[in-house]
Amino acid sequence: MTMFDLSEKVALVTGAGKGIGAACVLGLAKSGAHVIAAARTLGDLEALQAQAPDQITIWAVDVMEQDFLDRIATLDTLDILVNNAGTNKPEPMINVTPETLDHVMNLNVRSCFLTAQAATRIMINNNNGGSIINMSSQMGHIGSPDRTVYCMTKHAVEGLTKAMAVELAPHNIRVNTVAPTFIKTPMTESMLADKDFSAFVDRMIPLGKVGVPEDVSAAVLYLSSSAANMVTGHSLRIDGGWTAQ
Repeated sequence: MTMFDLSEKVALVTGAGKGIGAACVLGLAKSGAHVIAAARTLGDLEALQAQAPDQITIWAVDVMEQDFLDRIATLDTLDILVNNAGTNKPEPMINVTPETLDHVMNLNVRSCFLTAQAATRIMINNNNGGSIINMSSQMGHIGSPDRTVYCMTKHAVEGLTKAMAVELAPHNIRVNTVAPTFIKTPMTESMLADKDFSAFVDRMIPLGKVGVPEDVSAAVLYLSSSAANMVTGHSLRIDGGWTAQ
């Protein structure tokens, strides 16, 4: 369908080496976009690029470093940002160290803001509008044991997204989040391998299954496209019904 055709569009995806990020890169590329895939691990990026070498450019960078932001500033154009880089360290609140707090906050919130800020400057300068998708989580809408820091950061991402959506609307820049439930990725593999935890997740999801990265990349493709032309300030929950209860 032409409304999902992203030919001539330039997209940037952070945290692109594997899992959800890699699926987003491939989904956007298959829809015609030229995609800049940014991650720290060169080997993962090279394997990803090999699947669509004409449409994927790789940046082996740390999104929390100034060099990454400076590199965004050199872009001539940018139409889509998928702000996907993030982390989690599940543990009881009373065990969280200042170092863990700072690391999760810096990657999930500070880096998200600064990356969006850098991308917004390019979009405004080009006066062509754009779509910014901040990767959130169902935990940005609820609370959960052992995830106080993660929940806090994802609630912050939801607030940031709403404020950006209102402020950037006059520039025709749409800003939304995608908020997945537990998705089968390298980051969640060890969690879901725990039988008790896996059973808990299955009980909490009315659809009775965890998601796969392509479930999330499909939502990203929708929000990137003209099909979502009137959608901004929204959180698209890919959660199998978890937060509906």
